[in-house]
Amino acid sequence: QVQLVESGGGLVQPGGSLRLSCVASGRTSSRGVLGWFRQAPGKEREFVAGSSWSGHITYYGESVKGRFSISRDSAKNTQYLQMNSLKPEDTAVYYCAATLGDKWRPTASDFTSWGQGTQVTVSS
Repeated sequence: QVQLVESGGGLVQPGGSLRLSCVASGRTSSRGVLGWFRQAPGKEREFVAGSSWSGHITYYGESVKGRFSISRDSAKNTQYLQMNSLKPEDTAVYYCAATLGDKWRPTASDFTSWGQGTQVTVSS
């Protein structure tokens, strides 16, 4: 019911910055969370950040707190993930994901809609 499209991935040097965007369409929920996960080869899908469009509340994974931040442009139904001070371990496919309600955990199983993913590679 919710369609999500990510963009903005690419190759960046360690210490650099990158901004991802997620455009949402379809039946979104005012109680839901729009967030980000990432998955590196051989690793589990990891929660990165999430934000409620109506609640002005954001959540960040411990590994990215202080380096990544979420912002949004409601008129464009777009959420941005600003990634600063990037490290090689940030290399992964990044997915935009959404929940339909306000009961959720920072685990992939609680998110019901997913984008196609965008590759972020941090390397010299």
